Order: sequence, then C-alpha cells, then structure tokens
Amino acid sequence: MKALWGQFRTELALSARQGEQLLVSLGVPLLILVFFSTVDVLPTDVEDPVDYLAPAVLALAVMSTAMVSLGIGTGFERTYGVLKRLGGSPLGRGRWIAAKVLLVLVTEVIQWMVLISAALALGWSWPAAGWAAAIGAAVLGTAAFAGIGLALAGNLPGVVTLALANALYLVLLLTGGMVVPLDELPDWLATIARLGPAAPLTEIITGSLSAGDAVPAWAWPTLAVWAVLAPVVAITTFRWEE
Repeated sequence: MKALWGQFRTELALSARQGEQLLVSLGVPLLILVFFSTVDVLPTDVEDPVDYLAPAVLALAVMSTAMVSLGIGTGFERTYGVLKRLGGSPLGRGRWIAAKVLLVLVTEVIQWMVLISAALALGWSWPAAGWAAAIGAAVLGTAAFAGIGLALAGNLPGVVTLALANALYLVLLLTGGMVVPLDELPDWLATIARLGPAAPLTEIITGSLSAGDAVPAWAWPTLAVWAVLAPVVAITTFRWEE
C-alpha cells in the first residue's frame, strides 16, 4: 500500500503540472458550461440552457479524463520507456494500474465538484433524485473511455495517441449529445452516434438529472457493452514498450 500511495501521489503531482491535460479535463467542460449557459445559442427545448448543459458537461468530464488525459499521459510514458522501467520495478504493473485508476477517479470527483458548483452558480436547480443512476453511468463511462484511451496508448506512439485522442474527443463532443442534442443531428449521424460510448453516457446522465426526461432504453445496454468491450481490447492488446 505504501508503494501504491507513493505512486498515486506522484501521478497526481505530474497531472497537476501538465497544463494541456488540465485544460482538456477541466478547462474545456467548464468553458462550455459557462459560455453556452450565458449565450443562448444551443438548439435545446429547455427554457434555461444550464438545465441541459449541467448534466451534459458531467458526461464530458468523464470522457475528458478517462480517455484523453489517461490515454495521452500513458502514451508518452510508454514512448519514453517509463512503463517498461516501472513494470520491472518493485512497484509492479498491478500497483501502477491501480494508481492510474485512483488518479482518474479522484480527478473525476474534483471535476464534478467544480462543475456542479459552477452550474449551481449559473442557476441550475439541484436535482432531488437521479444521482445514483448518474454516478453508475459515470463508472461505466469511465471504464469504457479508459479502455479506449489505453488501447490507443498501448499500441501507438505518444504523438499519434495525442492526435487521435484529441480528434476522437472533438468528434464525440460534437456528436455525443454533450453540446448539441441528438435529436438536432441528422438522422443518419444520430444513429451512428447512438452506437458509440459518448451518446449513451450523456443520455443517461442528462435523463437521470433532468426533470421529466426519460433515459432511452438503448442507452444502458450500449454503455455496458462499451464498458466491457473497451477494457478487454485494451488488456489484450496493450504493449508495455514499443
């Protein structure tokens, strides 16, 4: 446990020093929340945009940390040979993975605290129910996106992982219902988006935390499949050195 705790503190310190990852994991969701809540340009049918955006950016925060930050950080660690050295050290691979998991979970908790506080300041009404479902979806979403991020990092050079993770992040941000509702997308694009991990995560969190909204029947099974499939792919294909 001492080695695990030491590695976790190291991971946390390194993460705090990486400004570009902080920008993606916290800055982008916070900027989207504040900007689009104060500038009424989103094609939503809610009276106050923050009522839609607050739950949606919570889903975005999960994707930002579990896929982009984890994937890019791990990709460069692998490229620079850090993973090879850590795997052969007394820390071992198991405790390194545990430290990464703890880092992602702690980061997401901090993100949610900041984003919820900002949403409340912008006029969001604290939902009386639905938090258990939202947190459950966040856990599944974390598994799904972490699997995608590690699958990229474990098979591609760090620079390529950086480019692909950011490109995928942008695509899922625009098509996953996090800024533009799925109903406002072209039918063919919405159908494709529903097959990915971002749309079901967003639909579950927004449906659970928005009064009167129902979670689509397809959302939970789709997200659960991604939560199992993506980590399995990452585990079976991950290479600790180039």
